Amino acid sequence: MDPTPADPTLDRDSIDAAVGAERLALADLVAGLDDRQWATPSLCSAWTVRDVLAHLCGTTRDGLGTILVAAVRARGSFDRMEVDRAARRAAAHSTADLVAMLRESAGSQRRTPGSSPMDPLMDLVIHGQDIARPLGLDHASPPAVVTASLAFVATNRFMGAPRRLRGVRIVASDSGWSHGHGPTVRGPDLDLLLAVSGRPAGLTALSGPGLSRLAAQL
Repeated sequence: MDPTPADPTLDRDSIDAAVGAERLALADLVAGLDDRQWATPSLCSAWTVRDVLAHLCGTTRDGLGTILVAAVRARGSFDRMEVDRAARRAAAHSTADLVAMLRESAGSQRRTPGSSPMDPLMDLVIHGQDIARPLGLDHASPPAVVTASLAFVATNRFMGAPRRLRGVRIVASDSGWSHGHGPTVRGPDLDLLLAVSGRPAGLTALSGPGLSRLAAQL
């Protein structure tokens, strides 16, 4: 049995600082992409790399009124709402504008109404990989940020992680953090994060007797 490491939760100041740093790092990563790269399908189904960027720009800009209108337009479906919001922002702004908007938001602590401080952070970490991996680009978030995001997502019912992790135990090989009960799935924290958030691409770096069960539940 692996030892249980210290609680990976970050304090509020660390979360806010990490959100700003992730936005700047991601803006630097995408600033030089060409048209073909912007149109590349991301790991997030239904979105291109450019759509993902447009989505990330909405966190500090869309207020409650905008969210309510978008929810009505999407007939209550969160997924349809997010796809529509990203599409509308992508259509309304140039790629250069979107990069600038993400960079400008680095100093903002505003977030989507109803969300927690960790929501924008884990969103940036996951979507950073949604962009980087299909393009073959290296993009690394700080280890403590990745582990905190993994711990946050693993228990997040809204994101569906408890269902995906039913009957398996995940063990993060970087940090030693573990969660759940059952056959073990082991691998890097970042790949576990992708898998528990529903990205099959994360499975390739994982191993263990629980892997087939986890894969079937994605």
